[in-house]
Amino acid sequence: MSTTGKQLFTTLTSDGTLTVEIVDSEFPDPTGNQVLVKMEAAPINPSDLAILTGAADFENAEYSPGKVVANMPEPFNSAAKARHDQRLPAGNEGAGTVVATGDSDMAKALMGQRVACVPGNAFSQYAIADAAMCLPLGDHSSEEGASSFVNPMTALGFAENARMDGQKAILHTVGASNLGQMLVKICQEDDLALVNIVRKQDQVDLLKGLGAEHVVNSSDDDFMDQLKSAIDTTDAFYGFDPIGGGKMIDSCFKAMEQVAVSKMTEYSRYGSNQAKRMFIYGRLDFAPTTLTPSYGFGWTLSGWLLTPFLQQAGMETMMRMRQRVIDNLTTTFASSYKTKVDLEAMLTKDAILDYRQMKTGEKYLVTPWG
Repeated sequence: MSTTGKQLFTTLTSDGTLTVEIVDSEFPDPTGNQVLVKMEAAPINPSDLAILTGAADFENAEYSPGKVVANMPEPFNSAAKARHDQRLPAGNEGAGTVVATGDSDMAKALMGQRVACVPGNAFSQYAIADAAMCLPLGDHSSEEGASSFVNPMTALGFAENARMDGQKAILHTVGASNLGQMLVKICQEDDLALVNIVRKQDQVDLLKGLGAEHVVNSSDDDFMDQLKSAIDTTDAFYGFDPIGGGKMIDSCFKAMEQVAVSKMTEYSRYGSNQAKRMFIYGRLDFAPTTLTPSYGFGWTLSGWLLTPFLQQAGMETMMRMRQRVIDNLTTTFASSYKTKVDLEAMLTKDAILDYRQMKTGEKYLVTPWG
């Protein structure tokens, strides 16, 4: 016996037509280790926007109740060829109440509980989730628990990854983001030095108010001097970047290398031996990533995604991270929202043009039942 509810789908066709719509869907009974969650709250994270809106033209889209049709320009449409003509759900994470379970003991233990989960179709009134990936929220509300996986576990993952690689300092290029604010608190708790890069003075003030010691404003004329000084003080040759496009990673590598070269006693045509590493974990800027031949050869640039990291880290580490999140859900890992929208309001022009800008402190929360 299936359950019926509203669900958001996004479809991109080969001619560049992107359709995002709310439809009635049937959700099968959960089996095995699955649970059926009645979704009550789901955040719109930057990681959701790649599939939800991408680079499509929503200024000139066609809007109707529960549906929007936009054009995806080139080269972005061709770059998304792998998803052409596929009807895809959206919404990485959210929270709600388990209303049915499969027959495994782990699944049955969650019956009737409020949980956070990462079903991949959280913009929906119901979702099937793996019990192993559900976090019981106890007395916490669904709103408090809606963002308890992606940002908290990612921020913790940065700290865990740094320690695995023997690092004592981290550089983060979007320091004032919700995730960045969590990282400030994590690094304070874990005695990791942290260099935060922000774009505005009020973001400097925000992080300083949280106790951040090293905050660098990329809009200042002496940005590079500030950045080099912070790296020199902390030895932060290991950074995480959600911007992706543009010159920020290049600037970080340049600053790292200049600090490293300043400590060399002999000249080398190959640059310093200091290992410099940056990870791209998002794509806030769709422009190409600019790199220049100005930091020797001792550098590495790679991608970073949460799920592969958790698989590599192992179950024990993941469970320890999850417990830390739930223990500090209203403090270190608290999230705030600009506004709440139901599924239909999520697809209005004003809402889309607003939340796709991904402004600091202005995240939307979707409440599928209104």
